[in-house]
Amino acid sequence: MVWSVLMHEMSMFFLLMSSLLSGGLSVKSLMDLSACVVEWEFFSLNSCCMTFTLVLDWVSLMFMSFVFLISSSVMFYSGSYMSGDKNINRFMYLVLMFVGSMSLMVLSPNLVSILLGWDGLGLISYALVIFYQNEKSASAGMLTILSNRVGDIGILLSIAFMMKLGGWNFFLYSFYMNEEWIMLKMLVILSAMTKSAQIPFSAWLPAAMAAPTPVSALVHSSTLVTAGVYLMIRFSPALESSMSEKLLLIISCLTMFMAGLGANFEYDLKKIIALSTLSQLGLMLSILSLGFPDLAFFHLLAHALFKALLFMCAGVVIHSVGDYQDIRCMGGLINFMPLTVSFMVVANLALCGFPFLAGFYSKDMILEMAFMSAINFIILLLFIVSTMFTVMYTMRLLYYTLTSEFNLGSLSNVSDEDYIMTTSMSGLGLGGILGGSILSWMIFPESFMICMSMSMKMTVLVVSIFGGILGYLFNMNKMTYNLKSMNNYKGTVMVGSMWFMPFLSTKKMSEISLNLGQKIQKVGDKGWYEYFGGQGLNKVLGDLYWVVNELQINSIKVFMKMFVISVILVLVVM
Repeated sequence: MVWSVLMHEMSMFFLLMSSLLSGGLSVKSLMDLSACVVEWEFFSLNSCCMTFTLVLDWVSLMFMSFVFLISSSVMFYSGSYMSGDKNINRFMYLVLMFVGSMSLMVLSPNLVSILLGWDGLGLISYALVIFYQNEKSASAGMLTILSNRVGDIGILLSIAFMMKLGGWNFFLYSFYMNEEWIMLKMLVILSAMTKSAQIPFSAWLPAAMAAPTPVSALVHSSTLVTAGVYLMIRFSPALESSMSEKLLLIISCLTMFMAGLGANFEYDLKKIIALSTLSQLGLMLSILSLGFPDLAFFHLLAHALFKALLFMCAGVVIHSVGDYQDIRCMGGLINFMPLTVSFMVVANLALCGFPFLAGFYSKDMILEMAFMSAINFIILLLFIVSTMFTVMYTMRLLYYTLTSEFNLGSLSNVSDEDYIMTTSMSGLGLGGILGGSILSWMIFPESFMICMSMSMKMTVLVVSIFGGILGYLFNMNKMTYNLKSMNNYKGTVMVGSMWFMPFLSTKKMSEISLNLGQKIQKVGDKGWYEYFGGQGLNKVLGDLYWVVNELQINSIKVFMKMFVISVILVLVVM
């Protein structure tokens, strides 16, 4: 136990120092407009050089700074959250390996070396999802790793395609990829879609909530799910004005809409936050596909701060109410957990884009640039409605957990007196308040030229207020009221289950192979294979046994028959 306490404190200190160092170097790189490239060449084959490359520019260093900062908070938080687990040391090692895999993926511009970090993220995420070792965790882990394997295959095929260019450094070649390289672009987009859980690979993200809450805070803020967005930011020069960019825009907008709609029907606290992550990932990829990778990176960093804080607050709340995750079993927490509730409100308001919090600077700029872009009415409507859904499920979450009536789940020892948890949340709480403005000053010293009508400018504000009112009104009902949504049961199930995506990703994907396997077993293993295999061989050997047995029982009848046969054979031969 002493070693685990020392380990989480040492890990927190090491990661925090790494974060400060990376942050300082990124600021210097940003001011000097410089970058450092480190390259090791292993061998050269047919003019293709196999190299291991690290790029230390302001983008990679700043992202690494945020990864280390959030990881340090999560490691310190885990010292209290996981203190009762006998495998806490294993958990700490897995988290550190997870951060190491993300670091390798972020710093490398080479598809071959990216694959090492990419595969490491998938493998260690599987180990973390099944950490609690029950049936639900095993199913969620299998869905997670199989979905991510699709992206791994996309990276492998991309490596094969890029061999034609004479190397795998997409920093050098992405500017020269025209429409002839559409297949390579589609494979990279496919890989990013699986990691960032875009349609139709969205089912694994809520399922991965079976992992411990500190892992969820790390995964949903700055590591696993953001790896796909980061890859697309790095690969963005190859996507400009291509068909693949338009396809990514449609898929990401639909994902953003679907996740926001589903979160309004969800009652699991962690799954609501997971669906909000999915919605924000769709927002990042949509603005990236409109040609603004810097805005996508800005929102990626700002979102990492308040989303990690939101998951940490959720972990404290779940611990305090007797390990319930159903928001209907919470309520009135503002009277018992004022500090945790304050952090949770800050994180939720930042998620909604409340003025002058972290999410406001990035979301407001993203929506304004989207409104000014050449998009059709359907895409514009998806942006507006998804923004309204974000405020709706946020107000719903706040109403059920913080301000509604005192419920049975709150009868346990509810408090936020845990020093370790509150300390680890304080740093991210400060980041959720100030992070957006600081990043805005650093990344965009010169503001965007935004020119739109007053009605378009006020659209986001009006839609947000309207969504907040709807989210509050729709949930001012008692537990005994009849649910009107149950009158249209199929439609409610479709919306609440992410358009049947978990069902299609699990049962329907395996139904054909399972039915085929059952038929093969019935016809083959229990049919003809058995007749000509084990049972048939057993019958032949049994009959042969009786023949041999008859020859060995010293019967005069057998001897006379053998004598007659022998005499006949001798006469025939002679």
